[in-house]
Amino acid sequence: MNRNGCLMGILKLSFLSWLFDWLQDTFGFGRGCSCTGCGCGCLLTLIFLALACTTILSTDWTRIVHMVQGLI
Repeated sequence: MNRNGCLMGILKLSFLSWLFDWLQDTFGFGRGCSCTGCGCGCLLTLIFLALACTTILSTDWTRIVHMVQGLI
């Protein structure tokens, strides 16, 4: 398994955090008419959590998806 160093992980997480903050300020909670800001905010949060787990745990989501497809 090819793993990145600690510094690369910290840089990825800091960039991801900056991007998440910018997207939340632009499209997230409290933006848009009625529920659209809430929906976009929840969607952005789920995407952020998936990407953060990928960075922290070195998860290969494509391998997991192929494994689940093989079971179906």
